[in-house]
Amino acid sequence: MISFKLNGKPVRTPVPDATPLLEVLAHDFQMNGCKFGCGKSQCSACLVMVDGNPVRSCMAPLSAVAGRSVTTLEGLMDGDKPSRLQQAFIDEQAAQCGYCTSGMIVQAQALLDRNPKPSDAEVRSALDGNLCRCGAHNRIVRAVLRAAQGA
Repeated sequence: MISFKLNGKPVRTPVPDATPLLEVLAHDFQMNGCKFGCGKSQCSACLVMVDGNPVRSCMAPLSAVAGRSVTTLEGLMDGDKPSRLQQAFIDEQAAQCGYCTSGMIVQAQALLDRNPKPSDAEVRSALDGNLCRCGAHNRIVRAVLRAAQGA
């Protein structure tokens, strides 16, 4: 039985330790924000934060989060409404196809947690490992910078 915090709440699951975290989040806890993209830890569509650090949940075994804190896209919400960053993505129309959006938001939130006022270059560097197939990068960068301005 693995225990961890999920979006601030203690949870437990009897799933085998080697099960990918992404599977556990989707199937056991109905957290569908993070997406299965490549399954090879290369696209970042499956990003979640573990103890505040971005982690690719498609490759992370459940055992890696035992006793730790996992935050998904859903956990970034401000109660029942989008967080400032999520609202900025909406305002900038930065979610064209949606494939990368969850991972981009999680990665951007981790950046803003470390650096509340990043430069354009710092945002681009932080998001460099997130694959966007539809080319919404410029709107995504604008969204992150908009959220930072509101901080």
